[in-house]
Amino acid sequence: MRKLYYRVVEHDGGWAYKLKDVFSETFTSHDAALAAAHRVAREQHVPGDTVNIEYQDEAGRWITELARSDDRPDAGVID
Repeated sequence: MRKLYYRVVEHDGGWAYKLKDVFSETFTSHDAALAAAHRVAREQHVPGDTVNIEYQDEAGRWITELARSDDRPDAGVID
């Protein structure tokens, strides 16, 4: 099982949660960003439908893959 950890950091004059190099929207307080990060981490555990997904990788290539409904990461928050 993959492990994902969101971090709460100062960003763009406020606070954001971050996964690797990707920032969320900016929040006005640390507590608001922390609450949002916990909500997003909980949502990672909710199974969905098996669907095809499409995303762009670091090199700008478009990738299509099957996302299974039971393939959920173990997500958490590091403050």
